[in-house]
Amino acid sequence: MIEARHLRVLRAVAATGSFSAAARELGCTQPAVSQQMKALEGSAGTPLLIRTGREMRLTQAGEALVRHAAGILAGLTAAEEEVAAIAGLRAGRVRLVSFPSGSSTLVPSALAALRAAHPGTRVSLVDAEPPRSVEMLREGDCDVALAFRYEGASAAEEWDDLVVHPLLADRLVGLVPEGHRLAKAESVAMGELADEPWIAGCPRCRRQLVEVCEGAGFVPRIDFATDDYPAVIGLVGAGLGVAVLPELAIESVRPKGARTVTVEPAVQREIVALTLPDLAQVPAVAATLDHLARAAER
Repeated sequence: MIEARHLRVLRAVAATGSFSAAARELGCTQPAVSQQMKALEGSAGTPLLIRTGREMRLTQAGEALVRHAAGILAGLTAAEEEVAAIAGLRAGRVRLVSFPSGSSTLVPSALAALRAAHPGTRVSLVDAEPPRSVEMLREGDCDVALAFRYEGASAAEEWDDLVVHPLLADRLVGLVPEGHRLAKAESVAMGELADEPWIAGCPRCRRQLVEVCEGAGFVPRIDFATDDYPAVIGLVGAGLGVAVLPELAIESVRPKGARTVTVEPAVQREIVALTLPDLAQVPAVAATLDHLARAAER
C-alpha cells in the first residue's frame, strides 16, 4: 500500500534532486528519507529512482507516481480539512425526519438554536409518522428521527438497537365543541364520551384511541379520520364530533370553536429523538439531539 507520507518524500526528492536536500526541506534526516524511499519502492514493486553518483533521476514509474502524487496529496489535504470542519461543527449535514406535530413545535426552535450556534451545519427536514420514520432511520434515509410511542405499547422493544433520547411526555387531552355539555368541565371520564361521534387522527393515534375507549367500556363511533391535526380541530370546532389529541398537536394550532378538557384516565405518549449508535458520535448529529432536548425543556 502506498502511503501519503512516502509520496511527500518522493515529491521532495524529485524537486530537490537528492536525499540530503529533500531531508532539509522536510525537516528530517537523510537516512529517514532513504528508508522511506526504499519502503515506497517496495510498495510500488519497481524502482522509482536511478542513482548515478551524486545525481538522482526518476524512472518512468517514478515520473508517473510523482505526476499523480500532486492530485492525491491535494485531495487528501482537502479531505482532512473537510473532516476537521465537520468535526469542529464548522460544516456538516443532518437529515431529520419528524412527525407533523413535532415538526411544528419542537423542531423550529431547536433548528433555529442550532443554526445560531453552528451556522455551518445544514439540516434537512422530512415529515413521517412512526413506524415509517424509524424504518427510514434504519434504512439510512435519515440521521435523526423524532418519534413517539404510547404508554404500554407492545412495540417498545422495537427501539432496542437504536440510541434513544427521551424528550418529553405528551399527554392526550380531550377536544369538544365550545357549546358541548362538557366544555366547561374540569375533567372528563372517557366513558362520558361513549355516545359521541369521534374524529380520529393518524393511524397509530387511531389505534390508541380505540384501545383507550375499549378500556373505558365502549367502542368509539369514528365518523371522520384524518392525519391532519388542524383538520381534526376544525371538525370538532364545527360541532361534528369530539376527539383526543396530544398537547403538542394543539399547541401548534389555534383551536377555533373548540375547547380542550382533561380526560381520565390519563394517557400520554413518550416523545423521543432516535439515531443509530455510530451516528450518535457524529458532532452535527450530537448537536442536533442536544438542541432538540433543550427545545423540549421549554
